[in-house]
Amino acid sequence: MTGEWAVARPHRALRPLVARYIGYTQHGMPAGVHRGLPSRFVTLVISLDEPMRVLGMPIPGESPLAARGMVGGMHTGPALLEQAPFQSGIHLELNPLGAHALLGVSAAELSGHLVELGDLGSPALAALPDRLTEAPTWHRRFEILDETLGASLGDGDTGTPEIGWAWRRMLTAAGRVRVDALADEVGWSRRHFGELFRRELGLPPKQAARVLRFERAGAVLRASGRVDLAALAVDCGYYDQAHLTREWRALAGCTPGVWIAEELPFLQYAEPGADADSVA
Repeated sequence: MTGEWAVARPHRALRPLVARYIGYTQHGMPAGVHRGLPSRFVTLVISLDEPMRVLGMPIPGESPLAARGMVGGMHTGPALLEQAPFQSGIHLELNPLGAHALLGVSAAELSGHLVELGDLGSPALAALPDRLTEAPTWHRRFEILDETLGASLGDGDTGTPEIGWAWRRMLTAAGRVRVDALADEVGWSRRHFGELFRRELGLPPKQAARVLRFERAGAVLRASGRVDLAALAVDCGYYDQAHLTREWRALAGCTPGVWIAEELPFLQYAEPGADADSVA
């Protein structure tokens, strides 16, 4: 298997809403299924080749999807994608609190769903797969994304300040923070806090914390290939190894050991929070 990766941060005006752009080209991938895992982001993925095929949606029972551009909200189950021998595209990591400003649709409306880019109602967003495919370099593709997202940026509203503060606290703690403590710190009842949090991010705070703990465990595994699951469970805020394994079955659709064997050899780009200024 051979591959090319290009990782960059967006224009500084977009950085509060877009974490980074990840470009990729991979040859010789084994045919199979790739698990799109829950994360802190609303994700926008654009293929520079054939349409991407989603075989299993995060919400069971929803119809499969094939598209060259799609956006997915925060979710608590895996998206199962066909893994072709050759694939090339760009993956964007979006702050869920900025989804409406960037895409014209809220994180709550996207939660648990994958939506074709052309269905968002923006001709500029719908044109991105063709424009990016025609661009000659990663640098130019990232410039097109800056231009398109900057032009489509709405009023910049990123929600209620208290929810933004609570979300940042949860991110910093990788989900290891009590929801009632956050509600107390902003001076709201737990019920009011939970309702507003879900309205703005698409998941209730307890479910969002689950996703962040899971994401943290995945980051440790990617960084080190670590297989001491008992120690990993403690590090990531689980009660024990059995709790970790149950959560992985629910959120990834498999155990950590199965995921390591299936996916880890092919995951090469940097984790959230890493320096992402390089374009290769």
